[in-house]
Amino acid sequence: MQFGKKPVIGLNADFVEAKGDKEAFSFIWAGYYESIIRAGGIPVILPPMQDENSLRQILNTLDGIVLTGGADLDSRRNGYVLHSTVRPMPAYREDFDRLLMRLIAEMKLPLLAIGAGMQLLNVMMGGSLFFHIPVDIPKAMPHFDLHSPIHRHTLEVMPDTILEKVYGDSEIRVCSRHHMAVNEVAPGFVVSAKSPDGVIEAIESDIDDWFVVGTQFHPESAHATALDLRIFEEFIESVGGVPFEFSLVA
Repeated sequence: MQFGKKPVIGLNADFVEAKGDKEAFSFIWAGYYESIIRAGGIPVILPPMQDENSLRQILNTLDGIVLTGGADLDSRRNGYVLHSTVRPMPAYREDFDRLLMRLIAEMKLPLLAIGAGMQLLNVMMGGSLFFHIPVDIPKAMPHFDLHSPIHRHTLEVMPDTILEKVYGDSEIRVCSRHHMAVNEVAPGFVVSAKSPDGVIEAIESDIDDWFVVGTQFHPESAHATALDLRIFEEFIESVGGVPFEFSLVA
């Protein structure tokens, strides 16, 4: 049996600040790295760090990045007041995520951005956000259910996009748990999926030589469908993943 080289994919870890007698720690939800493994990649977890040279050195060894979800982005960092519904992620993580996203864009690293990762992608590339869907889009359907971790809704996929290549034209239901959403799409990006109420659920790059897909929904969730794994497979294929090759030796 012969094996092709597997792409090495970085994932940004979440961060929890020290509180009382509990020390600070980092973690990552297993669905992210398990999806990369199942799609044929090798996951490498990146802890929050602030040294740009060290981070650049690490990124030079990677084939792509998955920006993971998490708590809310701090709206004040983009010149807005802090909305009462926003629960910002720790500043230490957001500092790292913003540095990471800047270098990803500079280096044109292939990127799959999920949840808050897609929101960060959009604002760092010049777009804007709705800070609370029930207030900003009053007629929107529920996108978050505090009482159900498996809240799902249907998705409308745009034609001639990577998402259409993944899902085809069948009806799709995805795992959704967000109260913020993309408002103005960043220059160089296009909408590739919406929910029936018009809320943007996926964007992708229209920039030459830069593979980027962002999903507001969570294809890595344990409650996602097998079809959702195709997003990770498409990502791994885009960075040069080679399927396993099988050969019989006489």
